[in-house]
Amino acid sequence: MTTTDLDHFDVAVREEVERVREVVARLHAELPRWGLVVWTAGNVSQRLTTADLFVIKPSGVTYDELTPEAMVVCDLDGNLVDGDRAPSSDTAAHAYVYKHMPHVGGVVHTHSTYATAWSARAEEIPCVLTMMADEFGGPVPVGPFALIGDDSIGRGIVETLRTSRSRAVLMQNHGPFTIGRDGMDAVKAAVMVEEVARTVHVARELGELVPIPQRDVDSLYARYQHVYGQGDSAPVLTEEGLA
Repeated sequence: MTTTDLDHFDVAVREEVERVREVVARLHAELPRWGLVVWTAGNVSQRLTTADLFVIKPSGVTYDELTPEAMVVCDLDGNLVDGDRAPSSDTAAHAYVYKHMPHVGGVVHTHSTYATAWSARAEEIPCVLTMMADEFGGPVPVGPFALIGDDSIGRGIVETLRTSRSRAVLMQNHGPFTIGRDGMDAVKAAVMVEEVARTVHVARELGELVPIPQRDVDSLYARYQHVYGQGDSAPVLTEEGLA
């Protein structure tokens, strides 16, 4: 399979495609680095700013083979626009999210162990950690069960996250999907949702969970989103990973 329709786009789009291919290839290396995937499972995508396109990994390709050249480009209907391999089996879900949530610039899906275990129980992760209040603004919700192959998963993601401050959703019996302003931001959310899923599981094994009052959740979320950090300073993606 070889499809190349990028000639119909201007130079700015083609240049951004090359840049985003490099970013998405490097971001895929973050998933095994943080223990979020096994074998060929999981995927990262990032939307272009110059056209209604996004870059995602090809289906069933090992992480060692995920070079920038291996990445594929799709439109917001999930159609292959440029690449010589079939797109990820989750492409329709990513496309639906981008099409219906214009503020989203990155999407990540993993089968990380603890977050996926919560999804197997169809149980939201309760907000009992300041880290959760900071990052997700409340509990991590559960989305409906949906089969892979069309936009059903994407519909479930959008329907669930439209009514939540969370940037992560646990799709029932499937696993976590996360969104962000770009691919790196969505990867961060994937790392964080697995961490809180593991910690809350351990806490529940030890005894009763203690919820954080909603007013404190709101305060923590506002501080983290608008005050925490170094202003415009953000983690830098290098060949060695996030720095």
